[in-house]
Order: sequence, then C-alpha cells, then structure tokens
Amino acid sequence: MTSSRPEAPASPWFHPAGSAARGDWMLDLGTPDSITEVPGWQHTGLRVADLSPGQTLTLDAQEEERIVVPLTGSFTVEVAGASYELAGRPSVFHSPTDVLYTGVRQALTIGSAQGGRVAVASAPAAAEHPVRHLSVQEVPLELRGAGVCSRQVHNFGTPATLEADRFIVCEVLTPAGNWSSYPPHKHDEEAEGETALEEIYYFEMQTAKDMPVPTPEEGGPDAMGYQRVYASDEREIDVTAEVRSGDVVLVPYGWHGPAMTPPGHDMYYLNVMAGPGPVREWLISDDPHHGWIRRTWERQDIDPRLPFSG
Repeated sequence: MTSSRPEAPASPWFHPAGSAARGDWMLDLGTPDSITEVPGWQHTGLRVADLSPGQTLTLDAQEEERIVVPLTGSFTVEVAGASYELAGRPSVFHSPTDVLYTGVRQALTIGSAQGGRVAVASAPAAAEHPVRHLSVQEVPLELRGAGVCSRQVHNFGTPATLEADRFIVCEVLTPAGNWSSYPPHKHDEEAEGETALEEIYYFEMQTAKDMPVPTPEEGGPDAMGYQRVYASDEREIDVTAEVRSGDVVLVPYGWHGPAMTPPGHDMYYLNVMAGPGPVREWLISDDPHHGWIRRTWERQDIDPRLPFSG
C-alpha cells in the first residue's frame, strides 16, 4: 500500500515534498519571489537540492546571509574567491556535519563529485560577518530532554557557536517513538524572556534500526511523523501535519510542538529561525498547560539510543 500525499499545500504553513520546487531546487523558500508567495513570511528562507555527480548550482549575491548544510554526501563550495570542501556524511542520521557560513552579499557555487543532497538556510541580513567553515569537530552535540522526550541537537548555527547577523540554525534528531519540540512553546513576540522568530522545520525520516521492514511487494516502509502548530493569541493558525522526508512546516507564530515520531520511525528536522528583534537569541515561552513536563525529566535518563551513530 502506498501513502496518499497532497499535490499542493493544504495551507501556506505546510509544504509537502515537491510542492515548493523551483528550477533545480526540490525546495525553494529562499528567493524573494518564493517568500512572497507565503503571506507575511519575511525573515527566513531555505533551499534544498539533490545534485547529481558533477552537477553545480549557483546562487547570486543577495541581501541575505546563508549557511550551507550537507544532508547526504560531500560538497565543494566556492565563495568570496575561495573554495571549501565540506566532507558531509552518508545521511542526516549518521553524524553531525561540517557546514559553511557565507556571510551577506556573497555569490556561491555548490558542486559535488559524487552527488548528494544539500540545504542552504538563509535570512535577510545587513551586518557583515566573515565566511566561516565549521568542521564537524567544532559542532556542539547536545542531548536534550529525557525519557521519551529525549532528542539530539547539532548547534552549528546558534549564537554560542556561530557569529552571524540574524538567523539561528540547528538540526534535531529524534529516535522512534519519542516526542521532540516539546513541551509546546512559542517565540512570536518581543517580550520579557521571549524573542520574535519565524521558524522553518524541514523533515527527513527513516525506518528505525532493526525494524521488520515490509518488502516492496508487501507495500514497503512509509516512514512518517507528525508536527503540531496552534494559536497562542488572536492570530489564527491550526496545523496538524503528517510529515515525511522533504516536507516543510512553517511556524510564523503560535505554539508549536510536539514533533512526534511513531514507533519504528526516526525523525530529523533542520530548523531555521530569524526575526525582526534587536537581539539574536532563542528565548521561548512554554504553553502553561504543558510546560510542567520539564520537571519530570529530572527523574529520567536520556534515551540510551542517543547519540545516533549511523
């Protein structure tokens, strides 16, 4: 049995794989034209492409900062007259990866000798910061939460790790059966203890290790999870999305979470956040109905399946 996928987004906030393709990009929410197609969206962007062996893609210089993230495979990136080798990884579930921050107003060319999948996160920006190649050894790996709320975070684009102007970028891996992005929280206003940040979730899923995967004749695997977004004030938003590899959920405002992965399926998501506020910082408010769950983590251990190791 094959899964039934929508041909187009059911809302501006959910984009199934392929529904936001443009040219050579399987996902393009990064060009000025593509951003204006999403009502009110203005602070973050994301492009994802599958490159065949020897293929190159070029992005012109724009008033935005970017970070290149190998998802699968290795890449060469040319920017500001220099060439950088990103060793990459076999898959997003294998390990962290080295990344390249390009700064603002920089054209770049991405190529791959062997082919692979690459993401380019972006944010409109003005302040100049130097190009930086972060090796995989420099990427902080955080184990967050406990018990069934355990997840793994790669903090390569956070304020503590990367000097940048506007965006905050990281990736999160959640083992099968766990809840991530939980308790539900928001960052949609500039207030005491909170910053206003748009957020992009780009998902990839896999069947968990040692699962009794059905054969193609039996229907094959269908790795999927769920993402929830709901209103925190008078602004309407109501998203309950069944997500698979290549899908995107946009969070303009509101409570968001959990990102749930059913038993048998591991979840990865790439987060891109940015906003209009004066401070580049991830400050959140928990939904008061659910924030108490954090106290229970003190009595639980981190899921022993973490960290992921291929």
